[in-house]
Amino acid sequence: MKTFLFVNPTSGHHSAERLQTALKLLRSSSVNPEIFEVCNPAEIFSCCAQINTASEHPLVIVAGGDGTINAVVNGLEPGSATLAVLPFGTSNVFAAEIGIKSIEDAITRITTGKTESLSVGVIKFQERSLRFLLMAGIGLDGAVVRDVWPLGKKILRQGAYALSALGKALNWDKTTFTLISSHGETICHTAIICNASRYGGDFVLSPHSSPFSPGLTAVCIVGSDRKTYLLSAIDLFNRNAGKSIRMSRIDSSQFEIIGNLPIQIDGDFVGYAPACISELPDFAKIIV
Repeated sequence: MKTFLFVNPTSGHHSAERLQTALKLLRSSSVNPEIFEVCNPAEIFSCCAQINTASEHPLVIVAGGDGTINAVVNGLEPGSATLAVLPFGTSNVFAAEIGIKSIEDAITRITTGKTESLSVGVIKFQERSLRFLLMAGIGLDGAVVRDVWPLGKKILRQGAYALSALGKALNWDKTTFTLISSHGETICHTAIICNASRYGGDFVLSPHSSPFSPGLTAVCIVGSDRKTYLLSAIDLFNRNAGKSIRMSRIDSSQFEIIGNLPIQIDGDFVGYAPACISELPDFAKIIV
């Protein structure tokens, strides 16, 4: 199997020393990848185009964070690759979702070679579509991600999102949107369409969601007041989000978003509604 390694030197926990340690461990297990050093999605897409034509069933290892993994998923052809993750990012939510605890643990899994089928979500705007691994957030959640200070994200890491959320709390916007599913219409202030259980780090928002199984879950906050969000945050921090009475849940394979609210996927702002969200089962194999 032809092997490629994406390295993002701008990832939150990247260092030359950690990378060399990872490469030494890989090569000691006879894994000798071709290395792509990438700093932005355009570079990642260009390298993925090379992989798509150079190898029918490649092993693609991503040494980066959730944003880097997302860009690789958007660049590869569906149904062709086996993916593996080395957690070099700020939050590494996807790595936590599939149970990876450290770089050493990730490399052990790569050499063992056990895989699962990976399903992803797809968001379609009028003129483009994007894939996501973890979640799509619409409304207040999208606005918080949109307004994160880029340099603050590098310095404060997850604290940058908290700082943006504080700004939204001080300048509160009660605008809602309509979420349409097979169950009908729901008026939401925020909705997070989950393809995985975790959100914002190691917090479990949707316990029954998994990238290994088909189906998406919308976790909706209908109330548009600050108190509802404060109590919802307490439920999330206390690991009670799955039972929270302030969050309604809708299971569906497809959602339509009507309105003009900001949207983020996998922690990056991508645009504004209207949009449609669906699932793409069996996108790739993922080493677990």
